[in-house]
Amino acid sequence: MSRFLGDLSGAFADLGTFLPLIVGMFAVAQLDPVGVMSGFGLFALAVAVVYRRPVPVQPMKAVAALVIAGGLGAADVAASGILLAVVLLLIMVSGLIGRLARLVPETVMFGIQLGVGLHLALAGSRLVVDDPGPGVVALAFLLTLQLTRWRLLGVPLVLVAGIGYALSTGSPDLAGVSPGLYLPQWHWPEMSNFVVAATDVLVPQLALTLTNATLITAAIAAERFPNDRQRITPRNLAASTGGLNLLLAPFGAFPMCHGAGGLVVQYRFGARTGLAPALFGTSCLALGVLFGPAAADLLTLIPLAVVGAMLAIAGVELAMSSRLFGLSADRLVVVVLIGLTSIAANVAAAVVVGLLLEAARARYALRGR
Repeated sequence: MSRFLGDLSGAFADLGTFLPLIVGMFAVAQLDPVGVMSGFGLFALAVAVVYRRPVPVQPMKAVAALVIAGGLGAADVAASGILLAVVLLLIMVSGLIGRLARLVPETVMFGIQLGVGLHLALAGSRLVVDDPGPGVVALAFLLTLQLTRWRLLGVPLVLVAGIGYALSTGSPDLAGVSPGLYLPQWHWPEMSNFVVAATDVLVPQLALTLTNATLITAAIAAERFPNDRQRITPRNLAASTGGLNLLLAPFGAFPMCHGAGGLVVQYRFGARTGLAPALFGTSCLALGVLFGPAAADLLTLIPLAVVGAMLAIAGVELAMSSRLFGLSADRLVVVVLIGLTSIAANVAAAVVVGLLLEAARARYALRGR
């Protein structure tokens, strides 16, 4: 029973990164909720079967940022998913992803984990501050429950309470929402859409996907699930990301990937098996297929401040990893600088800065011998 509660809790603990992006994109772009939500559902169900662990499914953040900024339409989004999928599969087949994994030193991995943790904590805190009423209550409740044997009930309880709060305030208006049957439609992008994807999306998103969604996710999974090191690898994560996006993007799915932060959040709140992504995937698929366009309205039932509280707690835990306290002073300086770079810029930039800093540190240490 405790394992089920843990997976149930962890399955929806990563909504803090999922909801703001999805709700924001639905608000400004003509994306099809049927294709988007069904895509997340099918991707997560496939992940549950393949990895049998709480490997997260998240929207690709660079693509989402461009959509919210008004720079991409639905056809451009589909082209981006297809193009990124093909490139990832080529990188996987060539073996380049494995060589990249061997080149990234431990200090860089620790630094990225620190940066991702700080980013999650800051993002969650902002959501709480934006709506302090439900946010502070949810944060206090979750922190209190962590000290009891009922901690695995924290996420389900605050989500139910948050939905109840939203319904009591009458926002959003769900008077016209009723279930039906909606199926994704096939749409192949034009060549002009692929040109937009290649010029505006490919490089920034590929850098994030190769680092945060493959290398760093695999490293954290190896730490949390050491018996699955041979299954949750950078190569396999690149393969699942590429293959599933290539299959689902023409049906209106948004470009998706895995993510180090999502893995930590789900694990922090109790997820341990593939049941967690299966529950998340089933929920997304049901929203898309049964409610169609109304799925976007239903998602706004969950107050962002409530999921921000979950995000803040998990982010602090990741940032304050016990491994940091065992590092030498020079390594710790490198880790902190990498973490700060990931906040000031992004994960991809932090990897480049980290490699340079670690090379300088190692050279300096060698001279001092």
